[in-house]
Amino acid sequence: VQLQASGGGLAQPGGSLRLSCAVSGFTLDKFAIGWFRQAPGKEREGVACISSNRGLIYYSKSVEGRFTISRDSTKNMVYLQMNNLKPEDTAVYYCATPRNSDTGVAMGMMISRGLPIYDRLFDWGQGTLVTVSS
Repeated sequence: VQLQASGGGLAQPGGSLRLSCAVSGFTLDKFAIGWFRQAPGKEREGVACISSNRGLIYYSKSVEGRFTISRDSTKNMVYLQMNNLKPEDTAVYYCATPRNSDTGVAMGMMISRGLPIYDRLFDWGQGTLVTVSS
């Protein structure tokens, strides 16, 4: 299982960025993918996720309406389109997949309810830095 996030960079408040997560070693119809972020001095938090078989989508309250998660199963890619960026979106963003048999529903509940993220429950990719600043 390998995941690689890319697409981070510097954006102005109100601007947009699109992050990509390339996955290998598994297919997206079998594994759910989540986006998470960690700002300096803060705990890691869930941002969005898409379940494996049914493609159910969940967002955290802090990004709902501004971020959009999508996937291209033919390319084994998952994307996070981030619009109307705010300085508080500044963080290292990671994509991850559950280590257990969770199809994404449990991860989605964790993210949408703002519950603590336990790193050991997921396989993580390398992060990509997003900085929102004028």
